[in-house]
Amino acid sequence: MVDTPAAREFIEQALERVSREELGDVASLVEKKAAAFGELLAQDRITSITEDEATSLLRSVFSCRRRSNIILSELTLDGFRTLAATLLYGEGAVDVRLEDFHRRVAFLGKGVPENTGYDLASELLHFAQPDLHWLWTRWIWDPDTETGALPLVLTEEVDLTGAGIAETYRRVGFAMSFIDQVGEAAGFREKGHGHFDTDVFLACVYVVYLYTTLRMRMTQEFNQVMPQAGELLRRLLGVHRSPLLEVG
Repeated sequence: MVDTPAAREFIEQALERVSREELGDVASLVEKKAAAFGELLAQDRITSITEDEATSLLRSVFSCRRRSNIILSELTLDGFRTLAATLLYGEGAVDVRLEDFHRRVAFLGKGVPENTGYDLASELLHFAQPDLHWLWTRWIWDPDTETGALPLVLTEEVDLTGAGIAETYRRVGFAMSFIDQVGEAAGFREKGHGHFDTDVFLACVYVVYLYTTLRMRMTQEFNQVMPQAGELLRRLLGVHRSPLLEVG
């Protein structure tokens, strides 16, 4: 299922732009982000988080960072608390709960893209309970544009898009589990941070993809203002100047 030579090539290209030490630092920040999510979204805490805490959570999600105020305004604080609590602790299968969450957020309008729904739901699940749930963001797999990091490191016959959001979430999780299992042994994933090393690896793949495509399509001036690879990694993973982390 995993195209191991392609995966190794991507990480080699990533290491031309960012050191292994910095990759470890990014994974450590992601680990800290997960600890903060786990604390704020704990079952006995989630329904009483403050507006500042909810804003900090949203601003630590790449797709929501600039839209946190809109999302909270449209959902209301109580609405966000209830929606997040149902997603994490409600009845029924998690993929169905994620699709319900997605539908509620996807149609907010006000400049909030539809795919923000599964982006946000997946981040809340994954970082609050990383041993139970996987990450699915648009930069990992966007079923609308059929782009993202995952198809770049999977064999061609893998179909990531299901009949709906719930099935697509399951398919992405199946693929993520394979990368989790083989990545460390095959030498394309760093060690020491568990599932978060897989998150960092896929972010590396997407950064290499972005740099390659932008270099071909954009002007030299535009390429010069692109963030450095390490910063772009942190932005994708929501740990660049995250209000949940006391880092710059």
